Amino acid sequence: MLYNKNKIALVDCNSFYVSCERLFNPSIAKKPVIVLSSNDGCVISRSTEAKILGIKMGEPYFKVKKIVAENNVKTFSTNFSLYGDISRRVMKTLKQFSPRMEIYSIDEAFLDLSSIKDEDLLEHGYKIRKTILKWTGIPTSVGIAKTKTLSKAANYIAKKEKSGVIDLVNSKQIDKLLSEIEINDVWGVGRQLTKFYIKNGINTAYDLKNTHNGWIKKNTNVFGSRTAMELKGIPCMSLEPHQEKRKSCCVSRSFGKKVTKLEDLNEAVVTHCLNAAEKIRLDKQTVKKITIFIRTSPFQNNKGYYANSKSIELPIRTNDSILLVKKTLAILESIYKKGYQYQKTGIVFSNLKNVDTYNTNLFSTINNEEKRTRLMKAIDYTNIKYGRHALSIAQAGIKKIWVAKRQHSSKVDTACFQFLPTVRAI
Repeated sequence: MLYNKNKIALVDCNSFYVSCERLFNPSIAKKPVIVLSSNDGCVISRSTEAKILGIKMGEPYFKVKKIVAENNVKTFSTNFSLYGDISRRVMKTLKQFSPRMEIYSIDEAFLDLSSIKDEDLLEHGYKIRKTILKWTGIPTSVGIAKTKTLSKAANYIAKKEKSGVIDLVNSKQIDKLLSEIEINDVWGVGRQLTKFYIKNGINTAYDLKNTHNGWIKKNTNVFGSRTAMELKGIPCMSLEPHQEKRKSCCVSRSFGKKVTKLEDLNEAVVTHCLNAAEKIRLDKQTVKKITIFIRTSPFQNNKGYYANSKSIELPIRTNDSILLVKKTLAILESIYKKGYQYQKTGIVFSNLKNVDTYNTNLFSTINNEEKRTRLMKAIDYTNIKYGRHALSIAQAGIKKIWVAKRQHSSKVDTACFQFLPTVRAI
């Protein structure tokens, strides 16, 4: 639903992964910190102090090791279970500030503030920021404007301000602020479009705003036109508070070291299968089609390259981990070849539907579906309460020599009491 009196806030967590690590380690609060991608490959989150040192987003870790060593930069491997948990807490807190909210990513959300008076918007933004920090410990930036694109721009500016909140609804300096945002930092403008705009003298958000819409339509596409219109304050993109359930679920990881044995591949695939099954159960979904893929490194030409995948349709929809693991192992065995050093494997559940789409079938009683459903609920409850994989299947293994490199892992687990902060009386 679009309307002329839009007031949209974009709330974005500052250096989210870094902030999550700092939450459980206050001693690194004002020190340079970076978080690395899977297998400790690239930098995917940086604190302000790390940015000042010249560490760039996406930079391979081996290229910044010298800067890290010379400046005592605190380095962490990714801990996605931690980040996901903190994200859920942030989003749950945000919901109290608006009846309509769109979760845009793990650390961003759009809020509809149309019910807030113009003169109260700035104060409301401060309240959002203060509450999130108090309740979750995560610092945020808040950008408020009449369109989603302008709220993104406002948030970009807010990150550089001490207050952390920018209101463009009541601002008379919108053009000045937009002129400070380079075209490549405008939401919706990708790398190729940036090159095209710069070639045609469009270097800032202000330039794009003042470019004739007919020219943009002719030379780009409808999305480029929408971005320009939104920069003018004309809403073209509505909030999407009701998120559609996923249609597929993929879980995959590159190995920490090459794998040759089928037993090790089995462990990896079973672990991925259990994770995927848990995800679709949490979404109250069932799966009809399973795909397994394996591959070696494409850069090891001297040792031969091999990649393969196979899909099967299940006779009956399910989200039962035990049944899915059996099917998964059978698929893997059919595509596995000896003599190769495998680098990655993964599983894809597709054709997902709600659990109530097909409540029962002719074999429900024979297969003891009610008992199996209760068993899965018990497993999920235990793992949520006591930590992921507190209860698992033996085929998932224990040693797991294939797991991704996490040499800098903080190993923080929000389900573990030992990580709770200790309060001491003075």
